[in-house]
Amino acid sequence: MTELQIGLLAIVLMLAGIYFGMHIGIALVSTSFLSVWLIKSPEVAARFVAASANDAIRDYLFGVIPLFVLMGMLVSVSGVGRDTFDVFQWLMRRIRGGLGLATVGANAVFAAITGISIASASVFTKVAVPEMIRHGYTARFSVGVVAGSSVLGMLIPPSLLMIIYGVLAEESIGRMFIAGIVPGLLLALGFALLIVGMAWLRPAMMGTHEALTGVCADGTETLGSAALKFLPILLLVVLVLGGLYGGLFTPTEAGAVGAAGALVIALVRRRLTWRKLWSVLVETGFVSVSVLFLIVAAMLYSRMLALTGMPGAVTEAITQLGLGRWGFLAAYVLLVVALGCIIDSVSIMLIMLPIVLPVARSFGMDIVWFGVITVVAVEIGLLTPPFGVSVYTVKSALNDPTITIRDIFAGSLPFVLMMVVVLVLLAAFPSLSTALARL
Repeated sequence: MTELQIGLLAIVLMLAGIYFGMHIGIALVSTSFLSVWLIKSPEVAARFVAASANDAIRDYLFGVIPLFVLMGMLVSVSGVGRDTFDVFQWLMRRIRGGLGLATVGANAVFAAITGISIASASVFTKVAVPEMIRHGYTARFSVGVVAGSSVLGMLIPPSLLMIIYGVLAEESIGRMFIAGIVPGLLLALGFALLIVGMAWLRPAMMGTHEALTGVCADGTETLGSAALKFLPILLLVVLVLGGLYGGLFTPTEAGAVGAAGALVIALVRRRLTWRKLWSVLVETGFVSVSVLFLIVAAMLYSRMLALTGMPGAVTEAITQLGLGRWGFLAAYVLLVVALGCIIDSVSIMLIMLPIVLPVARSFGMDIVWFGVITVVAVEIGLLTPPFGVSVYTVKSALNDPTITIRDIFAGSLPFVLMMVVVLVLLAAFPSLSTALARL
C-alpha cells in the first residue's frame, strides 16, 4: 500500500470506529498509531505518539481552556443566568413576543461570559421555559427558542470552539474572539427578527394572543432593581472582554481574571457552598480533560495525515475538479452540517480541519473568516437530528415527559433556517467577520 492509500484507510477506519461507538479521541489515536506503524515501524509509531502528546498541549496558551470553562461553570451556579433573563424580560415586557426576545437577549449576554452553549441551554431551560409556558407560549416554541438561541454561546466570544479552531489553525485566539463579535450579534439580531416576524405573521405557532401582547413582567421589577441585577454581569463582561481587546490581558490571563471575577460574584451572592464548589471543580476537570485529550488526539491525527501526504493530495484533487473557491466552500459547509447530524461539534472540527485548512489556504481564503464560517456551520449541527447536542441538553434539563425530543427539534427548525441565512451573509460578505479583527 502507498502512503496515500494508508491515509485513506485511516480516515475510513476512524469514521467506522466513531459510527460503531468508539470515543472520538480513541479512534483518532488508534488509527493514527496504526497508520504510522504501517508506514514506518512500531517503534517509530510509539515515539510518534509520545512526541505528539508532548508537543500538543504543553504551551502556556492551553491554560485558557480550563480557565474559561471554570468561569462558565461559576457563572452558571451564581444565578447570573436567571438575573439576566429577569432584566431582559422587564425590558421586553411590552413588545409582541417579548419573552422570546428576552430569551435571545439573555442568551447573548450570557454567551459573553460563558462560551459554552450547553451551559446556556441548561440554564435557560430551567429559567425561561417554565416562565414562557406560564404566560401562554406553546411548549414547542418555548423549548425551540431556548435551544436555538443557546448556540450563541459558541460564536459570541469567549467561545470554546473559537479557542479550539485557533489552536488547530495556529491562528491568534484573540483575533478569533474579535472576529466572532459582529457575526454573533448578527445571529442574535436574526433570531430577534425571526421571533418578531413569527409573532405578527404566525402567532398560532408561538402561543395565545394574550401571551404575545400582554405585559410579561410580574410588575415588581423597576429600573433600579434591573440595573442592580445587571451590574455584576456588565462588570464581568467589561473585565474580561475589555481587558482582552484593550491589550491588558492575554487570552489565558483574561480567562484567569474572568474566573476570579465569577468566583467573587458567586461568593458575594452567597450561591456557592462547599458542595457546589466541589461540583464546579469536578465538572471543570471533566470538560477540560476531555477537550485537551481531543486536542492531543487531533495533533497526532494531523501529523499522521501530513506524513501520508493526504492534505496535499486533497488540495490537488479539489483543484483538478475545478470546484473553485466557492464550490469548495459550499461542499465543505454541507459536509460539516451533515456530520453535525451524527457527531459533536468539537469532533467535527478535529476531523475536518487538518484536511481542509491547507485547501482553504491554497485558495487564498482568510483563515479567520474561514473559522467563523466553520463555527456557524458546526453550530447548525447542534440543532439538527438525530444528534443535536443542544436539543438533548434541553430535554435532560426539562424534567417534563410531555415535551418530547421531536417537539424540541421542531421548535428549533426556524432558528436553524435563520442560521443558514446568516451563514450565507457571512460567506458573501467576509468583512463582517474580519473588519474588527484587522484593527
